[in-house]
This record gives sequence, structure tokens and C-alpha cells, in this order.
Amino acid sequence: MTGTDGEIARRYKEHTCRKYTYLLSGIMLLFVMTIISISVGPVDIPPLEVVQTLTGNSVSVRWDNIIWNIRLPHVLTAIVAGAGLSIAGVVMQSILRNPLGSPFTLGISNAAAFGAAFSVMVLGTGATHSQVGDAVTISNPYTTTAVAFVFALLVTVIILAFSRIRRNTPEVMILVGVAMGSLFTAGTMFLQYFADDVQLASMVFWTFGDVSRASWEELALITAIVIASIIYFTLNRWKYNAIDAGDETARGLGVDVEQVRLRGMMCASLVTAIIVSFLGVIGFVGLICPHMARRIIGDDHRFLITGSLIIGALLLLCADTAARVMMEPYQLPVAVLTSFLGAPTFIYLILRGRRI
Repeated sequence: MTGTDGEIARRYKEHTCRKYTYLLSGIMLLFVMTIISISVGPVDIPPLEVVQTLTGNSVSVRWDNIIWNIRLPHVLTAIVAGAGLSIAGVVMQSILRNPLGSPFTLGISNAAAFGAAFSVMVLGTGATHSQVGDAVTISNPYTTTAVAFVFALLVTVIILAFSRIRRNTPEVMILVGVAMGSLFTAGTMFLQYFADDVQLASMVFWTFGDVSRASWEELALITAIVIASIIYFTLNRWKYNAIDAGDETARGLGVDVEQVRLRGMMCASLVTAIIVSFLGVIGFVGLICPHMARRIIGDDHRFLITGSLIIGALLLLCADTAARVMMEPYQLPVAVLTSFLGAPTFIYLILRGRRI
């Protein structure tokens, strides 16, 4: 190995180590934020007591019940949902080569929400209540998720069809997404029009995305789908890097671009469907977090996928914690804060265009 080759290898090793350092720092920050989020609320619990309870050394039965039955599933749901939405966004942006792509901006979240509402109100897979804490209870999560996935997949197929049109631009795909989102929002409103008072109030509240409504059983189902998707996306990380270089380049490297694009969008749609089915629509997480990750660790999907899911989990957890404490004793739906954060960011990305 020549001196020049040795210098290049040394710089590459430093470059890689720096990315791993960023990822490790993000994991540590996520752990600290998890402890803080569990400790704050109507009843403040000292962080040290939270750690003791989680490690099996609880000193208070009251705190033990609060942490294990209320706070922990709430916090873990925010982490898993944030990671799932973020990784769905980063894959969509890559395989569509569209910096504005995300489940929310492409209308997939709205389609999944319509599917879930249709399943609950027409197919009877859930029960509606007048209580704020459980506006909608999903009694058949598999059917609800399946119906939500079908409608999300319908929009996915439409988006992919437009992506194959020659001279298609990111702006055109976003306009198609806006049209699809508007269409399925109108469909949800159509269902609400024929609902009774309790159903109407419950469904309107359910559309406000919130992570507090998931129980341990629902969290387990969401986690299983998100973990399976993360594994699939990670196994295909090199193919996403090739597509980033252009479809022709990817084909020259032996990548079946159409199949990778179709399977990736289907998997991202499934993640979106399962999250929307239980938590409602949580916008802009899948749009913002991948760009935040790119600013920190670059475009290489070997690191970008992990970085995006860490930032997505951290962002949604922080937003949920802020929504819980900023108006005590009332709790804002986390989707309110993510929309406030996402709207100006979305406008900024549109103005920047493809120079991101």
C-alpha cells in the first residue's frame, strides 16, 4: 500500500468512526430523554427512581404502577412510531429520488387514516367512545391494519405510476400526493357526516395523532412491523445508495430498480398503515427527520437509515413530552406540535427544491 493509499484509508476510517460516534451519541441522548419523559407528568417522579423501577428495584408501589402501566408504554410508543415514520420517509425519499417525499406529504397517511376509519365505522372492527382517553378502541387490529394498508397501497401504486412518467419532477409527485390526501380526507369527512354524535366526536379526536392511546398489546404489534421493516430496509441499504446515483447507474450495478422501488414503497406503506391505524395521523416526522440525519451523517444509507430512526424516535419523544407538560393538566395531541414544526420546514424544503 502506497503512502497515498494509506492516507486515504486513514481518512476513511476517521470519517466512518465519526459517523459511529454520532449514532452512539444519538442513542445515549435517546436513553436520557426516555428517562426524563417517564419522570415528568402530572405526578413528577425523580429520574433516579425511574431507573430503579426499570431495573427491578422499585421503592414505591404507586410509582411502579404509574411507570409500568401508563408512562412506559406511552414513551415506547412515541419512540417506535417516530422511528417507523422516519425510516419510511427516508426510504421514500431515496427510492423516489424526491427530497419532499414522506408518508404525510404523499397522501399515504391520509389514505391509511381513511382505511382505518372505514374499517372501524363500516366493518365494525372497533368501538367508539365519548371518553377522551379512549376515543376509538380497535377490537380487530389485524383487519383494521389490513384495510388501512390496502388504501395506503392504492396511493403508493398511483405515486409509482407517476414516478415512471418521463420528465416527472418532485413537485409533480407532491401535487399528486396533495390530491390523494385531499381525496381521502374528503372520504373521511363523508364517513363522519353519517356518524352519530358520539362517533363523530370520537373520530374527529382520533384523527389528532396521539401516542398515548396505545396499550402494551398495540405497542407490540406496531413494534413487530417496524422492526421487520427496519431489517428489510437495512438489508437493501446498498441498493438505495445505488438508486441515489440514478436509475441507469443502479441498473448498471445489477439493481432491479422497479422491484426495489415497489417493495420499498409497499413496506413503507405498511409501516404507515399500522401506525396510523392505532395512533392517528402524525405529520411531518417522516419528512423532517431524514433531512436532519443527512445534515449530520450524510447520504450513505449504511448510516442514514440508523441515524434517521434515532432522530425520528428522539423528535417524536421530545414533542410528546412537551405536549404532555406545556398545558398541564391538559395534554395536547403530539400531532399538533409536529405540524407546527413541520409546516415551516416543509415550506423551506419546497423553496430549496432539489438543492437539499
